[in-house]
Amino acid sequence: MTAPNSGMVSGSELIGRALALEGVKNVFTIAGDHVLPALDSMADMGFRFVDTRHEQAAAHMADAWGRITGEPGVAMYTTPGFSNAIPGLANAQHSESPLLSISGSAELAELGRGAMQEIDQVGMARPVCKGAWMVTDTRRIPDMIAHAIRVAYSGRRGPVHLTIPVDIQQNMVSEDEVALYAPNEYRGIGAAQASQADIEQAIAILHAAERPVIVAGSAAAYSRSGEAMQAFIETTRIPLLTEGDARGLVSDEHPYCLGFFDQGLSQASRKIRDADAVLMLGRKQDLIIGYAMAPTISVDAAIIQVDPSEAEIGRNRGVAVGIAGDVEATLRQLTAEAGKHVWSDLPWLNELRAERRAWQEHLESLAVPDAPMHAMFVHRTVMQQLSPDDYLIFDGGDYCHFARAYLPARFPKSWLYVTPSGMLGHTIPTALAAKLAHPDRRVIAFSGDGAFGFNGMEYDTAVRHNLPFVCVMGNDSAWGIDRQIQLGVYGKPVATDLLPTRYDQVVRGLGGHGEIVENPEELHSALERCLKLERPALINVQVQRQVSPRGQSAINRWKSHTIVPI
Repeated sequence: MTAPNSGMVSGSELIGRALALEGVKNVFTIAGDHVLPALDSMADMGFRFVDTRHEQAAAHMADAWGRITGEPGVAMYTTPGFSNAIPGLANAQHSESPLLSISGSAELAELGRGAMQEIDQVGMARPVCKGAWMVTDTRRIPDMIAHAIRVAYSGRRGPVHLTIPVDIQQNMVSEDEVALYAPNEYRGIGAAQASQADIEQAIAILHAAERPVIVAGSAAAYSRSGEAMQAFIETTRIPLLTEGDARGLVSDEHPYCLGFFDQGLSQASRKIRDADAVLMLGRKQDLIIGYAMAPTISVDAAIIQVDPSEAEIGRNRGVAVGIAGDVEATLRQLTAEAGKHVWSDLPWLNELRAERRAWQEHLESLAVPDAPMHAMFVHRTVMQQLSPDDYLIFDGGDYCHFARAYLPARFPKSWLYVTPSGMLGHTIPTALAAKLAHPDRRVIAFSGDGAFGFNGMEYDTAVRHNLPFVCVMGNDSAWGIDRQIQLGVYGKPVATDLLPTRYDQVVRGLGGHGEIVENPEELHSALERCLKLERPALINVQVQRQVSPRGQSAINRWKSHTIVPI
């Protein structure tokens, strides 16, 4: 707690002090009437404001910052700007990012009377946030920020929102009436231990299994590295599949990591139906894993579920062992117990490896040098120039699904893709957040021409804030995946055709570097050139209209009228 002081302090300065205690240095924003006092005071306090061209992009950047760094991502905007941010908050709810949304509003005394730009901000935020509150007393600003961030980090992480009226920001109060606390004084740091009985039972099940598999999801990635997970699989020799933010916690090139858990994009992951024991680490029992029910997971399989949220354990199917707690801490306990046993490579491991090899060979076979290019030719060309610590960021759509099926995750928090919400357009803001977090690393983004339209103007943000990255666009002049689904299910496309727009010229007009690539022999040199430029760049690649494995899976799902993972 900070020492008392007899001076006076404004609400705006209290916002800055509370955020500074959390280690916040960057705020993603667009200026507007109802946050001008806060912006003014916080600028004097040394905060860096990354001002975007749309509030949705500001929310996406704060979302990505929170997941990449583990620190709170803060987005700040005025009243109509808050309305623009709602899609970004909805996406952050699905990505489970520790995001703090702060909006201003008209003066407290005027609310409810038809005040300037008045809307029910708190009511709008609640469905897409873990919590939303209005600050009605300047003295309460620090403790309400503390409470909001505590909620954001508790259990499974997620976005939270505070509305702070403009007069609450401007009011002056005595510092003697205000208490500010460091994070370790108001929220738990560290993790409780799982019971030894649960640890022993889990290891007994896994040791006895002939076909065990581990699926790690986003909540397993709250740790800053994958050391605990790697130690566990090296001790037990149990194959690992990763998804969400857990991608890259253990490199896909590790002998016991079988890559991406996505049954539409990974042949090896479909083998989970044959597993006799499944260890779910921070992986919800949701659609992605078939609600953990048959046929995705056999009715005879034993499920062990470790999750920071007790509410997620056994949500759709009962478990043999359920452990509510920090995934990394639990893994260390499991590894210690597993060390008391002898483990060997199982024939099951070779089955999974064979499935993975066959899938890679199939994808490689599609990479022929045609014009326009198949998406796989593009991604194989990119693969030839990748470094292990490059950021790879994927939007949705058929073109990007081919990339996700093929390109490996080799570094923690560096392989980021569209959330389970399926919301397009996050990729460019996410790329900027990644470059801001790690300016010494290369950032390569993948977007279709449709998704680019949502936040393409953020190239202006990238130029103004000197955040160089390369976006490799697959341009098929269509809302690709939906067009393919329409053709596969209904036999005709409706409202899914786009123009062959020169998005590379748009980027050049915004101050970045843009190139169009129409022939396969041009791609390698264009990519090499853009990666060396150290400028925001777009490669507009003309690609074929081809259905991805994920798109075909969706078509099959529509036709079967069966609830199965896509």
